[in-house]
Amino acid sequence: KILPLYFRHFTMSNKPTRVAVNGFGRIGRLVFKYAWEDPLLEIVHVNDICSVDSASYLCQFDSVHGTWRRTVKTSEDGSGFEVDGTMVTFSQHEDFTEIPLKDMGIDMVMECTGKFLKVATLSPYFDMGVKRVVVSAPVKESGALNIVLGCNHQKLCDEMKLVTNASCTTNCLGPVVKVVKENFGIKHGCITTVHDVTGTQTLVDMPNTKKSDLRRARSGMLNLCPTSTGSATAIVEIYPELKGKLNGLAIRVPLLNASLTDCVFEVEKPTTVEEVNTALRKASEKGVLKGILGYESRPLVSTDYTNDVRSCIIDALSTQVIDGTMVKIYAWYDNEAGYSKRMAELCNIVAAKYIANVEPTFEYKD
Repeated sequence: KILPLYFRHFTMSNKPTRVAVNGFGRIGRLVFKYAWEDPLLEIVHVNDICSVDSASYLCQFDSVHGTWRRTVKTSEDGSGFEVDGTMVTFSQHEDFTEIPLKDMGIDMVMECTGKFLKVATLSPYFDMGVKRVVVSAPVKESGALNIVLGCNHQKLCDEMKLVTNASCTTNCLGPVVKVVKENFGIKHGCITTVHDVTGTQTLVDMPNTKKSDLRRARSGMLNLCPTSTGSATAIVEIYPELKGKLNGLAIRVPLLNASLTDCVFEVEKPTTVEEVNTALRKASEKGVLKGILGYESRPLVSTDYTNDVRSCIIDALSTQVIDGTMVKIYAWYDNEAGYSKRMAELCNIVAAKYIANVEPTFEYKD
């Protein structure tokens, strides 16, 4: 379900941006595959603690998103893997400072480990000759810019070399907040994300070394698991004026893909279901959120959204308004594909504007 986006041609007379991917898990692999189709981004190196055979195999085959149309195989000498014959070198370093990024002439790093979330721990990249770093998780500190495309990408600037794609749920929530805030005003709100299992949970009951939350030590395939989500509080990184006004929780469910965010807002302007849905539908059809925000009036279910690359899709049949000012909205999202597609687009925008000095392929404008 690839949606039409504002497109400008990049000619190969321009020098492509040399890219390395650090972290080749669920998100790292999907970002890699979306970015591989971008002629501006030349991905030349991948680093992960897994074997090169695992990396190439899992890049080709995916139980959720299907088999990639390109052919991926480990190189004969084991130094990397080939994508349709094009070589991508591979390394296995836990400490990214051991990767010879400078010798490789790397311009940009897609940081997808989920482990390095402090400005101080990410700063060594720039000492290694890297010009820009894009992180697949929010970094909630001064010195990093958290971006949700369609909401605050206008804040991108040459001075901010460390940017993030926020989180998958923040990417889902951001467009909803934008439309509600601009049309009706938000006094406060609370969200619940009904979220698929992730690698931070265990398949069967066993000690969990990735998270301190004991509930994530229980079988992710058998239980509904209440847990935390930083998306509601992280939205203030996008909309600072909402600080202290939004919070939320998550429920992890035994599904592999396609999540749902339940958004409840107390709004300033009395409204109706029809007015709320009309505002959301119009925002999905034109303007800065076209291609990012979706609107669906058919009675679809979670599997219908697998491989949907929009950040969120409104379930119009579920919208409610209670007593004029309490608004409830359901927003679907493929928490892997949508997020990874946005990150690949963000990398394109950053590389085009601040490395290659060309027009971005992807532009979201009013």
